[in-house]
Amino acid sequence: MTLDVSTVDGVGWLVFDRPEAGNAINAQMFRDLEQAWRELEADPDVRVIVNTGNGRAFQTGLDVIQLARDKAALRESSRQTRDFELRITGWHCGVTKPVIAAVNGTCAGGGLHFVADADIVIASDDATFLDPHVSVGQVSAFETIGLLKKAPMESVTRMALMGRHERLDARRAHQLGIVSEVVAGDELRPRAQALGESISGHEAAALGAMKTALWAVLERP
Repeated sequence: MTLDVSTVDGVGWLVFDRPEAGNAINAQMFRDLEQAWRELEADPDVRVIVNTGNGRAFQTGLDVIQLARDKAALRESSRQTRDFELRITGWHCGVTKPVIAAVNGTCAGGGLHFVADADIVIASDDATFLDPHVSVGQVSAFETIGLLKKAPMESVTRMALMGRHERLDARRAHQLGIVSEVVAGDELRPRAQALGESISGHEAAALGAMKTALWAVLERP
């Protein structure tokens, strides 16, 4: 498995576990993510899900080198993107439970999907956010479009156009509304757990209905 999945006092934890590769998404993680989200959604003991990463990075997007070696996986990834069928975030997989993204360290490129699609985002004080797509000749689309739900257009557009030359630190991300809280690195997971436990004390059906309604408004023209 490329993920570490567990449950603590009603809070499900979905942790990226490829620290040696910046937690980048390889072919196996593509499959593991969809399975993990669906299992946590179906688990009656889980009321809230926290998404974070092991190591120094939160999530750095596609593992392009690994996928280049696996042509079938690369084609499938390209097809999913082209056909709007990505299944890597909770939102992609129809998760109705609240999702907290706890961003530790670097969040780059496709990693921004998990920030854009979370209900609550908190970050460690050493977290950084960047979108290097344009720097490697690619187009940034879904990730930055998703971020427009959270941040002013100019700030998101600037990050997309600047590529690897523009890094937002945690303080700036907080100012822009991309994250709602910044804590010290060693406090990130305890704080995420505490938030999850606070939310999980509410009635599950009400939480699900409220999340569904709020996101439905954003998806309408």
